[in-house]
Amino acid sequence: MTSIHLCRKTRTQARRELLDQIKAQVCYTELVYGRVKKKLAVNLTKAEVGSLVIAVLGDGATDVEKLGKNYYVTNSTRRAQLVINSFNYRLITANRVTE
Repeated sequence: MTSIHLCRKTRTQARRELLDQIKAQVCYTELVYGRVKKKLAVNLTKAEVGSLVIAVLGDGATDVEKLGKNYYVTNSTRRAQLVINSFNYRLITANRVTE
């Protein structure tokens, strides 16, 4: 196996571990439920919003990038991006992904 393949595997593993860590610690405020429903144009209960967040974080197609103090978790398949504070893992908002 070449070093390029090792680097890719390591990055993939690191991404998966980070997403697992976020998934285990993600939290919400009352305000964010309404914000997520509005920004994604969906009518979901609080439990369904939580399930959506966990599904996005657990999906193998999800990518994560840290910019400043936030994680930007993007899943093109679900057409959703989650913005999560990197210090306290609080969901800040969600955005619709357009391509």
